[in-house]
Amino acid sequence: MKVPRLIAALLIAAAAITVASCGKNASPDGAMQSKLQFNSEGRLRIAQFTDIHWNPRAANCDTTEATIRAVVAASHPDFAVLTGDIVTDDPAIEGWKDIIRIFEDLELPFTVEMGNHDAEHMSKDSIYSLVTASPLYVGDRGPTDIHGYGNCALPVAASDGSGRTAAVIYTIDSNDYQPRVELGHYDWIHFDQIAWYRDCAARFAEANGGKPVPSLAFFHICLPEYAEITDDPKTYGTRDEGAGAPADINSGLFASMAEKGDIMGIFTGHDHDNDYIGMLRGVALGFGRVSGTEAYGDLKRGARIIDLYEGQRKFDTYIVTPDGREPAWYYPSAINQAEEEAATYLPALAAQPTTENGVDFVYYEGPDIKGTVDSIVYKGTEVLRGATSNFDIGGARVDDHFAFKFRSLLRVPRRGIYRFYTYSDDGSVLRVDGTKVVDNDGGHSARRREGSIALEAGLHLVEVDYIENYMGQELEVGFTSRDIPETVIPDSLLFRPGK
Repeated sequence: MKVPRLIAALLIAAAAITVASCGKNASPDGAMQSKLQFNSEGRLRIAQFTDIHWNPRAANCDTTEATIRAVVAASHPDFAVLTGDIVTDDPAIEGWKDIIRIFEDLELPFTVEMGNHDAEHMSKDSIYSLVTASPLYVGDRGPTDIHGYGNCALPVAASDGSGRTAAVIYTIDSNDYQPRVELGHYDWIHFDQIAWYRDCAARFAEANGGKPVPSLAFFHICLPEYAEITDDPKTYGTRDEGAGAPADINSGLFASMAEKGDIMGIFTGHDHDNDYIGMLRGVALGFGRVSGTEAYGDLKRGARIIDLYEGQRKFDTYIVTPDGREPAWYYPSAINQAEEEAATYLPALAAQPTTENGVDFVYYEGPDIKGTVDSIVYKGTEVLRGATSNFDIGGARVDDHFAFKFRSLLRVPRRGIYRFYTYSDDGSVLRVDGTKVVDNDGGHSARRREGSIALEAGLHLVEVDYIENYMGQELEVGFTSRDIPETVIPDSLLFRPGK
């Protein structure tokens, strides 16, 4: 066991670290062990191993261990999160000693979250007494005055050695079973755990000048909200178990995380034939890749790798197995590497813009402007031509039955997939170089629609048609890419087309 060299490299002075179990009676055995820090390149690489299903008597343990070792050798993670159903047969104490031995031998700091099967063979209290005794364990038993074990907020220190918390890793016990048949099979994350999380998030934000600290959350059983992304075309990966098997009770954790604004991604296990990841209201919802040979399921055993970047609301994630690395998925754009590699990229236009930033527009009015944007030219009367700084309908002279046709050259900073959106009341259609990308047409209340297109770096013509029928007017045009968080298109990237 080659622990001393690793500790010398990774242990952070206690005075420079915020210990963040965040609750009363948080760490009964002393200060939380904390070894997480961004490296000199501003990156922390996390390996999520889930559903290891270790059976000390099974011959397949050798294959499971070989999988873990192959993933670590290929990806060189800084930290491992074990998201439940780890040791699922007797003698459990021997199984947990095996797991600890593997990660100590790999010199890899690790933390443990409980699944629904772990406590069937050994009490959670005994499990945490055992794992926290390892010098490579990150975290502690968690607060004793709330549901569950291992509820921890693990600070990731900045790379500059200041001890400033630059990110947070939350581990939460999703519990296991509950006794009331009418409430479903699985237990849920309880209100006291949610209150604990909210308190942690508030404390970290306060110490960060009031701004949420970029964070990730890990637990075993997925949330009911996963059902909302299974049919989203941006969701990437295997969905053979659909929405999975969450608790039947939604206790509101996702709502709190969305409200607090710190959580970028939630990662779970439990459902072995799922490894998909998608986006819901700005939060990534992802499954890990099943890691244990003894577990059910057809997916190649492996782990999910997450690259977290210092000072950015950004991460990349991908699956690694003994066969290699699978295509990555990027937050916050929800674009994936396979999509990038398969796309046909539109070349930049040769046309030169004027030197003036802005958007040209033609403004129409008329009682027959309604239905779809096709009615602009055929039924509207041109009233005004001019320019504005962005795709802005603030210059309309009436409240209803008006329209705009906008044109601008967008300077695309780098080659890639770009996802555009319009949020409009009523209809809007966005085209890039003549290709319809966003269809938000028709009479409707304010809503959002989006679409993607692959673009080479350089200038591209963006045209937006907008109609207002009656009762409310709204238009917002934005985009995202692998390196650009979703935002309204900046004025600085828009140029008035030349003649």
